[in-house]
Amino acid sequence: MIGVDVVAVVVAHGSLHGEPVHGLGSRAQRLTREGWQHMRVLISVDMEGVAGVVDPDDISPGQPEYERNRRLMTAEANAAVRGVLQFDRAAEVLVSDAHARYRNILPELLDRRCELLRGTPKPFGMLAGIDTGVDAVLFVGYHGKAGTPDSVLAHSVSGGVIGDIRCNGRSLGEIGLNVALAAHFGAVPVLVTGDGSVAREAGEVAPGIHAVTVKRALGARAASSLHPEEACDRIESTAVLALASRDEVSALRFDGPVELEVRVHRTRMAEQALLVPGMRFKDAADGCTLAYSAPDFPTAYNVIELIILLGML
Repeated sequence: MIGVDVVAVVVAHGSLHGEPVHGLGSRAQRLTREGWQHMRVLISVDMEGVAGVVDPDDISPGQPEYERNRRLMTAEANAAVRGVLQFDRAAEVLVSDAHARYRNILPELLDRRCELLRGTPKPFGMLAGIDTGVDAVLFVGYHGKAGTPDSVLAHSVSGGVIGDIRCNGRSLGEIGLNVALAAHFGAVPVLVTGDGSVAREAGEVAPGIHAVTVKRALGARAASSLHPEEACDRIESTAVLALASRDEVSALRFDGPVELEVRVHRTRMAEQALLVPGMRFKDAADGCTLAYSAPDFPTAYNVIELIILLGML
């Protein structure tokens, strides 16, 4: 069992490759004529990091375990919503379905006090809604990036297409990419949930972020997991703490142009992506690593989404 190694305490600040942004939470302190301006919070919910999930069949539509795990995913999303509304009972809460084709959360079981963003494609994918004045972001059910040891179902955005993603030379998984996108739009990444590798990875790209470890990897497809109800209780209570200490987070951010590198698994996938104007091979001798000079980070983020969509054709 996991016991005391649940991470609900901030990780110490450190230097980052990219510019760290401190105290973004001050955006939530603006005033209007009516007084206090309530928060707008985005909860991005993936599936691999949900308590009890360990195998590709657990997260794949049409498999026997999938329907049950959709309910567990929805329950963890609800726990995060409750935590946000405990902190600010009038907060505007957006929930972005962030797994596969973004149609996994069960709308009828989701807390009625939030708004659900689902379906593919949607602007900014896993972080749909981030460009609407969001103050804080919670990452629920997340997983480690491709190649991470002691990590359940680790991959980067699309395990079937992507081998590695680098921004200005730094390798990033979904946590790093989404932290940087949130920071670009002035939102604070305050909480991440998943296995132990998720807590470590988030601490590297967002020192000060809170994390809830709902399971401990025993392998790539095995884990020691909290009971789903216990996981939800910890997510709910930690969300309150995370929002209260949002000014302590220092998030990775890329200002200005971004040199993007994406390694795909097969040359055919790379050749399809070369149809995008400005896309090129990083090295003429490497038929699987693409390079693209993006004017800013949101453009780089959307180009990654496009490479994946083309690679799945």
